[in-house]
Amino acid sequence: MDDHVRHRRVVILGGGFAGLFAVRALRSAPVEVTVVDRCAHHLFQPLLYQCASGILSEGQIAQPLRAVLRRHPRVRCLMATAEDVDVTARVVHATRPDGGSLALPYDDLIVGVGVRQSYFGHDEFAPFAPGMKTLDDALAVRAKIYRAFEMAEASTDPAERAQWLTFALVGAGPTGVELAGQIREIAGRTLRREFAAVDPGLARVLLFDGSDAVLASFGPALSDRAARTLDDLGIEVHLRSVVTRVDDRGLTVRREDGGTERVEARTVLWTAGVEAPPLATALARATGAEQDRAGRIHVEPDLTIAGHPEIRVVGDLMVLDRLPGLAEVAMQSGAYAGRRIRHAVEGRTRTPRPFRYLDLGSAAYISRGRAVVKRGRFHASGLIGWLIWLFVHIVFLTGFRSRAGALLSWAVVFASGSRRERAFTTGAPHTTAVPFTPPSPPADPAVTPHEPPRPA
Repeated sequence: MDDHVRHRRVVILGGGFAGLFAVRALRSAPVEVTVVDRCAHHLFQPLLYQCASGILSEGQIAQPLRAVLRRHPRVRCLMATAEDVDVTARVVHATRPDGGSLALPYDDLIVGVGVRQSYFGHDEFAPFAPGMKTLDDALAVRAKIYRAFEMAEASTDPAERAQWLTFALVGAGPTGVELAGQIREIAGRTLRREFAAVDPGLARVLLFDGSDAVLASFGPALSDRAARTLDDLGIEVHLRSVVTRVDDRGLTVRREDGGTERVEARTVLWTAGVEAPPLATALARATGAEQDRAGRIHVEPDLTIAGHPEIRVVGDLMVLDRLPGLAEVAMQSGAYAGRRIRHAVEGRTRTPRPFRYLDLGSAAYISRGRAVVKRGRFHASGLIGWLIWLFVHIVFLTGFRSRAGALLSWAVVFASGSRRERAFTTGAPHTTAVPFTPPSPPADPAVTPHEPPRPA
């Protein structure tokens, strides 16, 4: 193909599942693709909690985008954060890590930047209760978990020791349930013979949620099974409990009867709620697109924004037919957006079919050998559910090394309880990043609805 012929310019914002599958769909098309991502790596987000709990390493769940896309010669990767979109000039404005600015012209734009952790208007909770959306989050959570046991060992005050051995998690969706189960395993198996002054097995793990069921989106049957498994593990589940305050010593919750309770816990983790990043607001303002309560963007059946057929929103950021925030939705919508552009470049004139999501199911790993899986009317739990969970996650991991390494790590943990990825930095603890200032005037209490199901 002649060098002087300008190929159609496609800008893809986000290197997650949606962006990656859009690139793959465009591989054979005569287009120039620019992938913009603020982290420059592809993250297997469903396994973040396993990195946080010391089962998997960062390299097993995150791959450099340049390495993943090295066989795509017409793809350029840029490490930057998209800030705004000029829909008239068709230019994306982005900021580099060093503060420099970028202007990226496009003929087609695919927006798949995903969502971020939401504290439901209480961002003052964030310094004391890290979420679970990024690799930095996972490493911060890992530091908090293992540091808590070290601090309990060094403490001579029984009350303080009990605070360090109390772990409070907010949100009883898949991430909260999975992380609670992992902390219980760490305390009961991984660390049981490693301390002299404390018994890690005495650690308390508490799970709070404003709804009336754990894993509510999995349906009553699997929700009940998950609740029984959590009870067997010794995890204390507190439903219909709304978090109203978080600080460096614990949290305050409001019960269903209107009463409040203070829980002393030096480790508080937040696994409830998501919201759109600022780019979504900028894009909606520029295009007139409608947003939902979380800031996500409503799209047409072909994933475009009304009045802007050159812009497609995919993955967790789009709102269409109440589709859940699953990795499979991101994969399929990204691939669909890429195919639509490829067909347009190839001159196919047939009216495109609307996007149709093929439900591949949802799964949650609770503890060693126990998971719940749902796909339509098919339900599985216990060891069978865990084996299905294992197979599906091996399939979706990127790269042979990641698959082999993860499989070996899971085998070691299953057989012995040992976790190799327990290193954490000794910098300032996440809980004391900034001083806590109660909101004034008091804001509405934070609501902690269940998290939508995550991918199988």
